[in-house]
Amino acid sequence: MTAKLKPSPLFLGIDTGGTYTDAVLWSEAGGPGGKVLAKAKALTTRHDLAVGISGAVDAVLQKAGTDPAAIKLVSMSTTLATNALVEGQGGRVALVMIGFAEGDLARDGLKAALGTDPVVFCPGGHDVHGNAAKLDLSGLEAALPELEKSVSGFAVCAYFATRNPAHELAARDLIRDRTGLPVTASHELSAKLGGPRRALTTLLNARLISMIDRLVAATEGFLAARKIAAPLMVVRGDGALVSAAFARQRPIETILSGPAASLVGARHMTGLDNAVVSDIGGTTTDVAVLDKGRPRLDPEGATVGGFRTMVEAVAMRTFGLGGDSEVALEDGALSPKILLGPRRLVPLALAGMVHGEAVTSELERQLRAPNPGRMDGRLAVRTGVPERLAAGLTGAEAKLYELIGAVPQALDRLLTSNAQNATLNRLVSRGLVHVAGFTPSDAAHVLGRQSNWDPAAARLGAELFARRRDGRGQFIAASPEAISERVLTTLTRLSAEVILETAFAEDGLDGAATVAHALVQRAVDAHPGIARLSVALDRPVIGLGASAPLHYAGLAELVGNDCVVPEDTDVANALGAVVGQVRVSAEARVSQPKEGLFRVASGESVRDFNDEAAAIAAAEKDVRAIAAGRAKDAGTDSAEIEIASEFRVSTVEGQRMFIEAHVVAVASGRPRIAV
Repeated sequence: MTAKLKPSPLFLGIDTGGTYTDAVLWSEAGGPGGKVLAKAKALTTRHDLAVGISGAVDAVLQKAGTDPAAIKLVSMSTTLATNALVEGQGGRVALVMIGFAEGDLARDGLKAALGTDPVVFCPGGHDVHGNAAKLDLSGLEAALPELEKSVSGFAVCAYFATRNPAHELAARDLIRDRTGLPVTASHELSAKLGGPRRALTTLLNARLISMIDRLVAATEGFLAARKIAAPLMVVRGDGALVSAAFARQRPIETILSGPAASLVGARHMTGLDNAVVSDIGGTTTDVAVLDKGRPRLDPEGATVGGFRTMVEAVAMRTFGLGGDSEVALEDGALSPKILLGPRRLVPLALAGMVHGEAVTSELERQLRAPNPGRMDGRLAVRTGVPERLAAGLTGAEAKLYELIGAVPQALDRLLTSNAQNATLNRLVSRGLVHVAGFTPSDAAHVLGRQSNWDPAAARLGAELFARRRDGRGQFIAASPEAISERVLTTLTRLSAEVILETAFAEDGLDGAATVAHALVQRAVDAHPGIARLSVALDRPVIGLGASAPLHYAGLAELVGNDCVVPEDTDVANALGAVVGQVRVSAEARVSQPKEGLFRVASGESVRDFNDEAAAIAAAEKDVRAIAAGRAKDAGTDSAEIEIASEFRVSTVEGQRMFIEAHVVAVASGRPRIAV
């Protein structure tokens, strides 16, 4: 009697991007690289993420004809956190600084990141060996009743908390007890020194919690409704997988999640070990380098939205350049250039598809005017986020927010002063309002190279933009088609520039952006000048993203190497989400506060030993246990753990003198799947 073969488990990958939510159903069977059984896209619905997720996943299940119960693992990547930081969005949070002075806000971009959010300074903190100063949380306690009403969470950072987290824990417990709001403590996110940057990382994490929490809750609710009883994983910024519960507490680690997943997917689809990977989405272009089959990691921490964090992630450079980038005109030039990004707009074609005549009638009204207006082709609409996220608005912000509704309104009717324009920008930064306007996606609709939204609204937007005037008073383009060609050509050229800029930066060249711009300019200029300049990458480009076949068609000649666009490039992130591994780490430090005393700081404990070997052994035991626990929380039951130790010593009169030891445990394994 022939034994019945057990069916291969199915894996569902989801990527929630700024514009689209992608889904892919994948099976390990069907060859060495497995097989994509079905893929689909749906618009990301920021007001209710479950709508976009259900649209994409339901379409995949229908295409594959699969019973949802056959899915044994669900894995998700997202660019929501990345986009929020690039666009300056996020919840309003309070920063609690323990043992720091107000002047510390000026370091590492912390003051710029803080903006108008409140900050509370408290005496306390520790020294480099973990010895405590006197803690006084009375100021924090007095401020909590008012803060509770105006913020969505708290970020706590104490001086040298990585050597002793006791004061952060005390503040965290006080805030949770009195307010019940989410609290992020800096030692939970990083074991690195550098208080202001650790505070910055903690602040950004606290801002992102509500956003990632909504994403995970929406996904879990959808899976439960479809009776998919499978573990839910999330891709981190280094390409590793972690459980949804793990990601909810540390959403900052999901910055660059989508791009990291795309790298894993690019390697899986092409088999290329060495490549430059460029992933163009609606909001951003993310560029990274594959070396020997693995993505390069950034040893200094991920930089997103101009902020250098302490998050270990792929060495990814994120640029505000995508299909939905804002199209603008260079100010004051006789022959003004087309400018793109960094802000994302809702494409007029998309707004027209969703809201119909409410959009097109306003655009037609503006076209009937004898002269172009400064705010032509721009509309504002609420994003539909929960009202509690609008806490803390100023009087002017609240008044304007009240005027903006669920139906787009033309800015020339809505705004009456420049001050109101600044107020609108603040509402956009808070994630409360979207601005719709002319984008490269609209240009593609005008030229018939994209057709999934409303081409009529796109054309109206192109007509309005084309009749803007240059420094000589002439229209900047003769027709909607002419301006659309210029916009798409600009996007391809800027794509080449950001790819070359990334390559130059990886090679350690200063002024990478300037050099990249000059080389691309010469490469496409009919009159290259006396000095002949050319450039060529040493490896091909892998172009990812649904619009990559369109925008990267002319890229190869600009970068001097092939541009490979894989068949499933439109769902690379979703595919990468299901073929990765869980990977977590734990760190401990051993210092010598005084001769003969060895202090071990690991996790949330600080212990002293009289013997160096005993201290190192205890540190290794601690990090192994912590890493094993984190690996289990992160979603694997089969973690392999590797431990590495780095020593700082000196030699005095021939004698070895111990200074410090850094012990790291890394646990990795495949995620657990439903049985």
